[in-house]
Amino acid sequence: MTSRILALVIDCTSAQVSALSEFWCSALGYRVDRRWQDPRGMTYTELTGDGPMLLLQPVDEPKTTKNRLHLDLAAPRDRDAEVDRLVGLGARRVGGDEGLPWVVLTDPAGNEFCVLPPR
Repeated sequence: MTSRILALVIDCTSAQVSALSEFWCSALGYRVDRRWQDPRGMTYTELTGDGPMLLLQPVDEPKTTKNRLHLDLAAPRDRDAEVDRLVGLGARRVGGDEGLPWVVLTDPAGNEFCVLPPR
């Protein structure tokens, strides 16, 4: 038997949880499934939908460098239209080479993710 991926975890400060919950739920059609506290009293937020669970994990420090792991989102129909929709929800465009098929955005906490053409 092998391990399996339970969740994709996004670190964020406690002040960012509400904005990130709203952003990722709107972006992916997810919902806040539950909130729970660890033994130290830190509150975690689980977002679920048609795909892997996202877990918003509270951390004390703000993000300062590039993510070492990021999400790649496949646009439902048109990549540029999806980029525009996500920017309207609070994402920020930070990169994209016209010769590459993906566009790099950040969520409201500054976590990078890419939007690719439909697959």
